[in-house]
Amino acid sequence: MTTRHTVVLGSGPTGLVTALLLAAEGIRVTVLDGDPLPPPGDADAIWDDWHRPGVHQFRQTHGLLPGGLYLLNQELPGLVEELRATGSPHNMIGGTWAGSAGSPRQPGDERYDTVAVRRPVLEALLLAEAERTPGITVRRGVRVTGLLTGDAQVAGSPHITGVVTEDGGRVAADLVVDAGGRNSPAGRLLGQVGAAPREDRAETGFRYYTRFFRAPDGAAAPPQPAWPLCHHDSVSVLSLPGDSGVWSVTLVTSGRDQELRALADPDAWQHALRLYPLFSPLGEAQPLTGVTAMGGTESRRRRMVVDGVPVATGIVSLGDAWATANPQFGTGMSLAVRHTVILRDALRLVGLDDPAELALRVDAGTEEFLTPVWEGLAHWDRHRLAEIDAEIRGEAYRTTDEAWNLQVAVETARWQDPAVLRALADVACLLASPEEALVKSGLAGRAVTLAAGQPRYAEPGPARPELLTAVGA
Repeated sequence: MTTRHTVVLGSGPTGLVTALLLAAEGIRVTVLDGDPLPPPGDADAIWDDWHRPGVHQFRQTHGLLPGGLYLLNQELPGLVEELRATGSPHNMIGGTWAGSAGSPRQPGDERYDTVAVRRPVLEALLLAEAERTPGITVRRGVRVTGLLTGDAQVAGSPHITGVVTEDGGRVAADLVVDAGGRNSPAGRLLGQVGAAPREDRAETGFRYYTRFFRAPDGAAAPPQPAWPLCHHDSVSVLSLPGDSGVWSVTLVTSGRDQELRALADPDAWQHALRLYPLFSPLGEAQPLTGVTAMGGTESRRRRMVVDGVPVATGIVSLGDAWATANPQFGTGMSLAVRHTVILRDALRLVGLDDPAELALRVDAGTEEFLTPVWEGLAHWDRHRLAEIDAEIRGEAYRTTDEAWNLQVAVETARWQDPAVLRALADVACLLASPEEALVKSGLAGRAVTLAAGQPRYAEPGPARPELLTAVGA
């Protein structure tokens, strides 16, 4: 019997995990990636010398959430062992275990354990695993410029039978997996064959200003902040560790905030960071990089099934190629791992001989497990961007939206109740839904009571005029 063949577009984490899972099912996989160069040797060489022009966020803050690590360990335990050997152990709420505002370690806090690895190093490990796995072929420097379609339609929709490459080559496939990330060309290519997916896109997003640091040889890294992501007037501050004694700090602004574009200057960035006491010690080490600015992070979702009908069969979109969310919450890779499992499980149930049913099952799993997370993040984005717009005008943000007001209350109350803190961590780490962690437990009401009368921002930081003065805006 001929081995079935899948083409995967993109050799980022989504594409490579997909390839590994499908190869384990006996499916032959060809991974196509437009960037030509393989990674060099060790972690520092990978960081310094490996360039991926097609991956916009390659050197931004990256995290693998505990929920994603748990799922990856179930599916690819050998790979997780390699990640543990290369990366650094990290507990997402470990910074709360010490200090007057914290919460001592409790039984069960190990569920927040993960592995800290910089994105390029993680990707290199995945690539090495894929290249030594039988049944997987990785082809670099291959740009896909078109989709092949069969003569017959399936369920009244075009059926994709492979791809066309920039050099005119044709790669036939029983299934095409679009794992090309937020800049994937697949939506445009589907439009060329009359199968454009429905797209929901936010008006604007956030802008990220990131700097990496490393402790001097023999010195310990500064203690992690009490919480890895804290929101302030006009700005959010995010910090995560990586491998090899490296950590990052990111200042997040609205994409519309022109005055704070001054944060792209390293001196202005350092002046700003000193105003946030929970994070300022992280900026006192030797910088490993300058400031890397990234915009264009608007939330976007592509629907490959519209009104119960696939727009095309023979192709599925996974991870950021399906939907992009606000990167500051670090859900990208963890949601992508879940998405690859949804595809693998659908293939186990219906195989490749019923492409319409496969498309419907992947869509159903996506809607059940991933869309609620995406919708929650998109809802948060809309309110947070509106809040920043109000703060730019010098106004306080007010809304009657109960869901947003509950989120603000939980953020405030986490320092007053260890149970609320861990419920928030369960949601943030993709270990539980807000309904499970906060509503059914009764902690939502407690959070609202505890937050009543408290300031909007629970952590110390500057008001916007002070911040603008510090950065020279």
